[in-house]
Amino acid sequence: MFRLSLQRRLLGVTMLTSLVALLVALGAMVAYDLRAYHEGWVADLKAQTELLGRATAPALEFDDHKVASENLALLRLQPKIKAAAVYSADGERFASYVGAGVDATLPAHAEDAGVRRTGGDLIVVQAIQQDGRTIGSVLLRAEYALYDRVLTYIGISAAVAVVALGIAMLLSLRLQRAVVQPILAMSDVARDVMQRQDYSRRAPKVTDDEVGVLAESFNGMLGEIERRSHEVLRLNEELETRVRERTAQLECSNEELKHATDVAEKANRAKSEFLSSMSHELRTPLNAIIGFGQLLGTDVTDANPERRREFVDHIVGAGKHLLTLINEILNLARIESGHVELSLEPVLMDEVLAECRKMIEPLAQQRGIATQFSSGGGWVALADRMRLKQVLLNLVSNAIKYNRPNGSVYVGCDALGPHQLRITVQDTGRGLRPEQVQALFQPFNRLGQEAGPEQGTGIGLVVTRRLVELMGGQISVHSSPGEGSVFTVDLQASEMPVLPRAETDWGALTELATPRGGAPVATVLYVEDNPASRKLVEELLRPRTDLRLLSAADGRTGVNIALAERPDVILMDNNMPLMSGREAQALLKRDPRTADIPVIALTANAMPDAAASGLAAGFFRYLTKPLDAGQLMNALDSALDVTRQRRS
Repeated sequence: MFRLSLQRRLLGVTMLTSLVALLVALGAMVAYDLRAYHEGWVADLKAQTELLGRATAPALEFDDHKVASENLALLRLQPKIKAAAVYSADGERFASYVGAGVDATLPAHAEDAGVRRTGGDLIVVQAIQQDGRTIGSVLLRAEYALYDRVLTYIGISAAVAVVALGIAMLLSLRLQRAVVQPILAMSDVARDVMQRQDYSRRAPKVTDDEVGVLAESFNGMLGEIERRSHEVLRLNEELETRVRERTAQLECSNEELKHATDVAEKANRAKSEFLSSMSHELRTPLNAIIGFGQLLGTDVTDANPERRREFVDHIVGAGKHLLTLINEILNLARIESGHVELSLEPVLMDEVLAECRKMIEPLAQQRGIATQFSSGGGWVALADRMRLKQVLLNLVSNAIKYNRPNGSVYVGCDALGPHQLRITVQDTGRGLRPEQVQALFQPFNRLGQEAGPEQGTGIGLVVTRRLVELMGGQISVHSSPGEGSVFTVDLQASEMPVLPRAETDWGALTELATPRGGAPVATVLYVEDNPASRKLVEELLRPRTDLRLLSAADGRTGVNIALAERPDVILMDNNMPLMSGREAQALLKRDPRTADIPVIALTANAMPDAAASGLAAGFFRYLTKPLDAGQLMNALDSALDVTRQRRS
């Protein structure tokens, strides 16, 4: 039965392959011929329609039905054309023709131009053009013999297939004797080997062709199987051992995956809680800003100047709080995206601790918290000075805000070795539970303080840890409920000493510059699309009697005014319609008439990389909104000095 089955299958494969190839070839040939017939017949009908339209055009122009009918009557020489009609410009049938003995109907009104099939007929409709005008249309209805050709081809294909399959069967029977017999012999040997497990049996080699090579390969395979059977047993034992080890690893990985999933779910819940809290945090200052702003815009009978000043103080305070929230979110986004650039340099810890103490003491005194800053011991840390102050201020401010009444905060610095420093911030607050310590550095998690009196976003400590890690350090916390918390920051110590910096006069930065006596009036051009911002700068510069202020609402207008007025200083916003501040500044720099005018950027883009690129592009100063009046006045005075020196 096996021999007969193999022969039948080979025969079936041969016959099926021949049949498929034959059908594909015949099908392709028939499809090509039918397509060519269709396209040729359509093209021929379109040509006849075009000729008929041109011949009938004069008859349509002169409303000569007789000539049109005579032209259509010539179609009797084309037996395949069953009917035709000419339609006037208004769609009415003008003349018609129906072949003898033909049962064909023609539409009474003109149809859309094109080609379509109806039953066994092909209808072609084409417009008649005369001097660029459509004066009518022609319809031809012809016999479409495509289906008859298909039936003819099917009959021819069936006859060819029968003859071809008969020849293929004869050839297949002769070839099977040379191929099947050796294969059947190898099948007998294989069956015997499987039954007796006797790998010494070999199949006979009858020919030297590919079948003979197959017999040799089969015999070689039997020898290789015999050699490897023992190897398989050994590998099975090793595989079982590895499976047990891998199973143990997978169980461990599953536990770790479960733990990571729990952590991710907690983080996702914390993020959802953060979004709710952030909506509240952002809306709270906005409510104060909008509400008090609306009060200032109404005629309140008892709103005396002192009360209006109180309204303004509320608006400014809420705006500063809103700015703090926005800066924290942007800071975290920049750190997470890797866009923070640090400048690691030797930093004297005594200076940093002294500056932080000066900045934090007002908050501590306001809340009645005692602060103790120990000496930095002359230690020098390898860090970014500004980011290190940001880390310390965040830790110390948290220690003050979340402390107990009349509590204390200790800040110190010690050496862990010749190459490492430790900064300690210790408070006497309520402390944290172990689960709170684990979630302390998770983004958007305020540890249940969302409804508390202290404002915040839950991302300050996340930013702090990222900054410490970017500076090559580590941050850790030890806390117990009722005993307070201790935050430690470990940083690399610098081997290079650093000279103490001179004390900075912080008060001078907020003083408005006073007009110079006898100084000539200088022209300042402010290019800003926001009317409120233009009004603010106008009010800030109103006391300056030595200045004349011009304004423009877009960059293009600003460039035109600058070329016409040649101002001494230009204040330029960056994001404006028609032309951005960068583009306007570039045009002014390229023009020799305005190339020497200092341009100060006033922009809401406070990113450090934007400021650096702006200064590199040629801006004299880069000031960010909300504007600081003192910084604006100082920048204006510096720019005016440069202008006077260049023009003197």
